[in-house]
Amino acid sequence: MKKVLIAAMALTVSMSVMTSCKDTKDKAEKASEEAAKSLEEAGEDLEKAAQETSDAMKKAGEDAKEMGEKALDSLKKAGEETMDAAEKAGEEMKEAAKKAIDSI
Repeated sequence: MKKVLIAAMALTVSMSVMTSCKDTKDKAEKASEEAAKSLEEAGEDLEKAAQETSDAMKKAGEDAKEMGEKALDSLKKAGEETMDAAEKAGEEMKEAAKKAIDSI
């Protein structure tokens, strides 16, 4: 009778351990799946952030190019106006010199 009781107790402990191991295995699989899902979501978030950064840098580059072109146009216009003013001043000086010569 003792042997049967000991065998039954051993069988109960063995079943308990097997059930515990199965639960642990299931929990580990679930945790692994959740970790994989989290990593996938993080990867998608990083990809989206990288794309947004790329778009922002492209826009900033386009804006800088446009500002550079406007600055170049302004410099060109200022240069032309300076040349026109210098030309006009030269003509005026030439006429003033002619008048001065004529009056002498």
